[in-house]
Amino acid sequence: MSTQLRLDWTAIERCLFADGYALVDDVLDPAQCADLRAGYSSDAFRSRVIMERHNFGRGEYQYYAYPLPPLIAQLRGEIYADLAPIANRWTEALNRPERFPLAQQEMLALCAEHGQERPTALILKYGAGDFNALHQDLYGEVAFPFQLTFFLSEPEDYTGGEFVLVEQRPRAQSRPEVLRPRRGAMLIFPNRYRPVSSKTGSYRTAFKHGVSTVRSGERYTLGIIFHDAK
Repeated sequence: MSTQLRLDWTAIERCLFADGYALVDDVLDPAQCADLRAGYSSDAFRSRVIMERHNFGRGEYQYYAYPLPPLIAQLRGEIYADLAPIANRWTEALNRPERFPLAQQEMLALCAEHGQERPTALILKYGAGDFNALHQDLYGEVAFPFQLTFFLSEPEDYTGGEFVLVEQRPRAQSRPEVLRPRRGAMLIFPNRYRPVSSKTGSYRTAFKHGVSTVRSGERYTLGIIFHDAK
């Protein structure tokens, strides 16, 4: 299964720099979302995490093993190629020295040089009472600055379970964003920092993300992270 991506990367980059995130509707179709949800019970995964055992929240998720399913490998590779130039402009605006290869396989080779060779794409499953505490997904010394969440359930399938972004601003109170995207939507957001323009240049804020408590129903999402883990 594959998908042909036709995304407005100029608009996406504008949203990322203006708001810290970009939400794009209808990237996956209903059949693709259903197939990904159904795949949760397959043998495509390398590990399963029960969040409550690690004080991450409540709920569970599974990390895919290599080779990734074809749709996920395609999404990861194609979107990385479009995000990499934006990521380099992003880190330049942050006054950080990191620059990222323009191809996903080159990025993974860089991860391997630092002992990061475990895939990080994952499916997250939430039921009533489940939530995900605010966190960042870094996994090692090498960390690409953006990650993706694909929403695999309709908002009508559950109550609660909003996606939460919190921007921690220097010398100011934190700014929350609460999102409830439709099935098939893709959210691009920072894994750690973002640059904010000011009259004197730019400054850095920190981002964390999580999921509010699901009150009823089931909620599935696909997470794509562009660097591997140790």
